[in-house]
Amino acid sequence: MQFSFLSFITQIGILVVALGAVHRPLGAYLAKVADDGAHLRFERWIYKAAGVGPDSEQTWKGYARSMVAFSVAGVILLYAAERLQPLLSGGRMASVDPWVAMNTAISFITNTNWQAYVPESTLGFVVQMAFLAVQNFVSAAVGIAIAFALVRGFVRKGSDSLGNFWVDVTRITFRVLLPLAAVVAALLIVTGVVQDFSPSTVHNAITGVSQTIPGGPVASQEAIKELGTNGGGYFNANSSHPFENPNAFSNIFEVFLLLAIPFSLPYTFGQMVGSRKQGYTILTVMAALWLIAEGIMASTIAAWPNLGEGLEQRFGPAASGIFATATTLTSTGAVDSMHDSLPPLAGGMAMFDMMLGEIAPGGVGSGLYGMLVLAVLAVFLGGLMVGRTPEYLGKKIQARHMTLAALYLLVTPVLVLVLTGAAVLIPSVVADAPSQGPHQFSELLYAFTSGANNNGSAFAGISASDPLISSLMNVAMWLGRVLPMVLVLALAGSFAAQKPIPPSPGTLATYGPLFAGLLGTVTVLFTALNYFPALALGPIAEGTFR
Repeated sequence: MQFSFLSFITQIGILVVALGAVHRPLGAYLAKVADDGAHLRFERWIYKAAGVGPDSEQTWKGYARSMVAFSVAGVILLYAAERLQPLLSGGRMASVDPWVAMNTAISFITNTNWQAYVPESTLGFVVQMAFLAVQNFVSAAVGIAIAFALVRGFVRKGSDSLGNFWVDVTRITFRVLLPLAAVVAALLIVTGVVQDFSPSTVHNAITGVSQTIPGGPVASQEAIKELGTNGGGYFNANSSHPFENPNAFSNIFEVFLLLAIPFSLPYTFGQMVGSRKQGYTILTVMAALWLIAEGIMASTIAAWPNLGEGLEQRFGPAASGIFATATTLTSTGAVDSMHDSLPPLAGGMAMFDMMLGEIAPGGVGSGLYGMLVLAVLAVFLGGLMVGRTPEYLGKKIQARHMTLAALYLLVTPVLVLVLTGAAVLIPSVVADAPSQGPHQFSELLYAFTSGANNNGSAFAGISASDPLISSLMNVAMWLGRVLPMVLVLALAGSFAAQKPIPPSPGTLATYGPLFAGLLGTVTVLFTALNYFPALALGPIAEGTFR
């Protein structure tokens, strides 16, 4: 199986054109949803039923409390549904193991979708559609809502409020995600993705063996799985399963879907702050990092002498590399190939993509607010170099802001490195990664990088259903989601309370090639300094000393 650079360049070109076409209209629509002062009638019904005052705004602490309460309630509800599955399925499906149920509940609420189970044999239609798919919508909506809150923090002047969490989540779900998912699901059905409610049995006339072909509401879950950068597949094989991803068109279409909203949010940012140049600068950095990562991934796969099983056999290894890069850069975690089968340096690149903070373009919402926190750090460093008080979008960056930004940027690396370090010291956890040498360490490092960054993909050699590793992953996923969001909201609240200061001749311009270069450099160097020693023990050692 040969790597085709022509196929790679063609597919990347198609993606660039398609993403460029939707960037502005989708970004503008998202900005309209964020700033719309009117409530639709059915939205008012929802607010009334929930006891929410839609016209009252929340401080950052109130917004954060609502987000945490909503997430905790989601974990409880989803866990209960999994444990009560015999009742929900009329006795057709068994109750889910309590450790797996808790891991799954936390995974889907945190937009991670780490799956320590075989979906098609463990969960029935009711749990898949009424609980997991619903969480795919609302967890994505929460990420976008936090991004909206941070942008409002830059825009508002001397304010103590950031909007209303319940209003933001409701609008994003019903005005953005549901309509888009409905259209996408219909298109996926046209491409051949399955959408039905009963398994079917067919007779193979050649061998005389009856074969059960699984069915289910796949297209409807596949749509929000990609659009919401969730990643949890209806089938265990995820997007390498022909019922989830039947042909070359569906493959590139799914890559487009998981990139569409994250690459449109920079335009939303520019629209909301009243400066499209700011949005285009953020977009430029995201796009540059994505294209560079795609190029490195393609080169490492092409250079490997023996490309075997695990990579995409139907569309060629170029499709595997493109999908692997996009899914690890966007906190999606969906796969059309097995990342454990990637060449060692390609697997290391997939890890590095996640270690960047998944900001190129990142998950829905999380990519934008992660990049904006890095922009605050870049402005601070730029201010130090020129001896000026750093400012971003008219807001002075003070000690409190840098403390919050530093904590945000350190949460995930600390979780990844501490939990990986702890895991390698526990024999039962090491046994869950049965490979030997550097690849065994890579499997554990990949798992906790994926969990703490809310990605959800894994090196398939690792077993994730053991209670101890499941518990460690729960810690990684929960803290990797909730703590950064709370810190972002605190940062937004502090900026919103400030009154803007007018720019001066010494103000660092936060748009254009110079700042884009500074921001990109800061992003890569910060990641390299945190993770290079760990990468050297795993994929770099494996790829260099093979």
